[in-house]
Amino acid sequence: MNAAIPFNALDRQHDDVLSAEIADAVNRVVRSGWYVLGEEVAAFEREFAAYCGVDHAIGVGNGSDALEIAITALDLPPGARIAVAPNASMYATLAIVANGCEPAFVDVDPESATMDPAALDDAIADGVDAIVVTHLYGRLAAIETIVARADSRGIPVIEDCAQAHGATRGGKRAGAFGSLACFSFYPTKNLGALGDGGAVVARDATLAERVRRLRQYGWATKYDIALAHGRNSRLDELQAAILRRKLPRLDAWNRRRREIARRYREGISHAAIATPALRGDDDIAHLYVVRSSARDRLREHLAACGVRTDVHYPIPDHRQRVFGGRFDALKLPAAEALAASALSLPCFPELRDDEVDAVVDACNRWRP
Repeated sequence: MNAAIPFNALDRQHDDVLSAEIADAVNRVVRSGWYVLGEEVAAFEREFAAYCGVDHAIGVGNGSDALEIAITALDLPPGARIAVAPNASMYATLAIVANGCEPAFVDVDPESATMDPAALDDAIADGVDAIVVTHLYGRLAAIETIVARADSRGIPVIEDCAQAHGATRGGKRAGAFGSLACFSFYPTKNLGALGDGGAVVARDATLAERVRRLRQYGWATKYDIALAHGRNSRLDELQAAILRRKLPRLDAWNRRRREIARRYREGISHAAIATPALRGDDDIAHLYVVRSSARDRLREHLAACGVRTDVHYPIPDHRQRVFGGRFDALKLPAAEALAASALSLPCFPELRDDEVDAVVDACNRWRP
């Protein structure tokens, strides 16, 4: 192999056409003299809401802010318990803790790696005030089941859609199921900016208005602070203009990701490497994650073959050092097994077929 196969290569996304469109959009923003919460943000919010199939989208500074603001918008009491899966690198958990709430960790389904509805039932029985559901690896969780159980008990559900832009099930896209939904536009996401960015989407106008105020100091009108715990978290005009040029390409990029996932699934045939089952439009293959009991040795082998990989994610939330052993007695076997065995292979739209074939070949040549 003459050159390493990258885990991601953001520079490949910007072909001559897209680069020209982005340059034109940036120049237009620069010439406008308006750089924060202007017409580009308003237009992107309308377009992204329509894409998600909801009435409201509110641009914010990044995906973590989206999660924190969404939880704040629920106006939960101090110490509220929020159910969350522990296998997505603390992003949702940090937002829960930042709001003065308590994480109620819920194990995941071993196959989908998303929140297990049966385990959630146990958490609900113990008492939870809200639920954050992460659509992991680009794969929709069992969101209809979770929302139905939550709705019957009056429990709000926040979707963490940072890895699921455009994933669809039953005619509904990620973000259209819960009370609120949060997106990240970090550059590596399926819809990525040229920097940080995020959004909260909502069907309910009252919740959307709370989010809109909270992203800008809690203002009802300029300098009139109506809500506590507001902040300065605004999607800027440049990023909104860039995202508007990328949004029409998102579905095609997602189709290419699914094609790469199909090639991996059909090509990798190694007894020590478990590949995920092929799914439909409810999985947009943000990550392609295989599992192996000898994960670290597999990763070393692939590196020697020139294949870059990553681990998503090596430490479950309830085992993070920040908690000082507080959750040591908690056993979540499916999440813990994933942390020890998951390995992400290169999967991005511009990955070439010959590179996919080389990754397959390297996996199949591995001798544990």
